[in-house]
Order: sequence, then C-alpha cells, then structure tokens
Amino acid sequence: MGTRAVKIVVIYPRPQDVDAFEQLYHDEHLPLLEEKLKGITRFVATKVISSPQGKVTAYRLAEIYFSNMEDLTRIVESEGGKEVVEHATKLSTGGPPIMLICEEESFVYW
Repeated sequence: MGTRAVKIVVIYPRPQDVDAFEQLYHDEHLPLLEEKLKGITRFVATKVISSPQGKVTAYRLAEIYFSNMEDLTRIVESEGGKEVVEHATKLSTGGPPIMLICEEESFVYW
C-alpha cells in the first residue's frame, strides 16, 4: 500500500522572460513561501525540460505538501497564504498559473 498526502500543485506556463522569472522565483517567491506558509511539510520545485509529446506550455511545477486537508485549507486561506498566491500570479508572465488541490498516493519500488 502507498503513502497518502495532500498538496497544492502549481503549474506555471512558459514566462515571457525566463531569466527574469527565475530570478524572481528564487530571490522573492521561494523566500516568501518559506516565510508565509508555516506548517507545510514539503516543497518540490520542478522545471520542465521537454516532453515526448513535443512542445508543452508548462514551464515549472511547484508541489506544496501539507499534513492534512485542514492544514492546507487553513494555511492557504490565511493572509500569508493569500499573499503567496497573489505573488505566484504576479510573477507568472506567460499567463495565469494553474493551481490544483490534490490527494497523492505514492508507491516506492526497490
């Protein structure tokens, strides 16, 4: 049986200026996330390199994990959570990011 978690997945479209996005993402957004989203259990930042389907519009994915759905809701609806969501939207110059609330089931194969 796998392990279960709840998370928010943010999918950023390719930005108009990749270098400017990366600078804002690392210098402003990640520190803001760490400061304002107290209670997250894990954060995974992924950069899309390519796809076997050809060109894709997704540029980055962020996965923010929480202990349970109650913590996710409380943290996201807090003033700090709203500030992080607003900043994520502001820095996404290729269009609005897609934000998904998800349940994850993970399996590890040795």
